Amino acid sequence: MQPSLQHRIKSQVHQIDLSPLLDVVFILLIFFIVTTVFVKETGVEVKKPQALSAAQLEKQSILIAITEAGAVMYAGQDIGVQGVKPVIMQLLAKKHMPVILQVDENVPTKQLVSVMDQAKLAGASSINLATVLP
Repeated sequence: MQPSLQHRIKSQVHQIDLSPLLDVVFILLIFFIVTTVFVKETGVEVKKPQALSAAQLEKQSILIAITEAGAVMYAGQDIGVQGVKPVIMQLLAKKHMPVILQVDENVPTKQLVSVMDQAKLAGASSINLATVLP
């Protein structure tokens, strides 16, 4: 009897239980899914500009505003897109100052780029957009 019991013990195949390993893999998978940062690219929907790195305005700067209606304003007067270049040239002749554009969130990008181009043509080396802290 003894030999048959030894034979039976030797013939059993030992297998590793993989269920704990699968549990660990699923837990890691859930962890990575939850901690992944999803980037939502929006090219159309734009809200009021905000920036965490916004800095205080310099005391001496040229502030030009573009309203929702598309009016380009400087010192409370509507100067239009074509008026940006002469105004900036006149102010930069006195002292070098940065140009800061305060743009409404509904202004078309085409108009913003036109104003930026006029400022650049006037000799402005620093053109910035005003933002709001979140």
